[in-house]
Amino acid sequence: MKGTTKNGDNAIRKSKLGGKIVVITGASSGIGRQTAIELLDKGARTIILVARTESKLLELKQVLEARNGSLDLDIVNYSCDVSIKDDVIKMGTGIVEKFGHVDLLINNAGFGEFGKVQDQRIEQIENVMRTNYLGMVYCTKVFLSHMVDRHSGHIVNVASLAASFGVAGMAGYCASKYAMLGFSESLNHELHGTGVKITVVSPIGVKTNFFRNQSFDNHKPNYTGFMLDVRTVTKAILAASNSRRFEIIVPFYMRAGVWLKHTFPFVINPITGTLFRRQLRKPD
Repeated sequence: MKGTTKNGDNAIRKSKLGGKIVVITGASSGIGRQTAIELLDKGARTIILVARTESKLLELKQVLEARNGSLDLDIVNYSCDVSIKDDVIKMGTGIVEKFGHVDLLINNAGFGEFGKVQDQRIEQIENVMRTNYLGMVYCTKVFLSHMVDRHSGHIVNVASLAASFGVAGMAGYCASKYAMLGFSESLNHELHGTGVKITVVSPIGVKTNFFRNQSFDNHKPNYTGFMLDVRTVTKAILAASNSRRFEIIVPFYMRAGVWLKHTFPFVINPITGTLFRRQLRKPD
């Protein structure tokens, strides 16, 4: 962004994201990291990076500052585990005290554990639910009242197509995304007329470090043929931040699959079940 022209500065100021204060959870890698970079290019004024690993946040902050050039920008790191309620409250309170409000909250933090339910420890399923679902709830709650009071704000929840399809071997992950979708839909109705919007982005598999979780070490399902480039998903997240739509499915044609599943479950469920069980049985 160095050497930005006057016309370039004007274009950024006219962007719907120009001058916004944005919070991104799970910002240290993958979708969150790329979203931060693209928000910078779209002119967000304050980008607040939230993740557990402080060293990765610092590295990303340095990348953003180097990319920013001379434009006025505030990049803030918050090392926070969103699965811990008290940590989120402390983080959210600190952000509101410093900046006064948040314009855009992107709930992106999440991970998955692979394995049959009967073989997993209950703690594994609990940890996925705490991060993916309760972490989203904690972050939403800590900023929501301020948004409603200002009659302005947008919440973007990064879910998954797994919010619509139960995948064998991914029960905990699917449950967390089902829960996120249901919570978001209920909240969407509650927010009608308040000026605050909520949008869910539901991508199919994404080429990130998702499968680096140790639970995939001895059995890695071959979903790579369906995986999206991370930029495809971040583009949808940025579109969601200015959208009135409740859910954006990526790629768009997978919406037909969701419609078919809900309309003809007696046909679609046996087919998807066979495919998912085949992946579950596949050796490394």
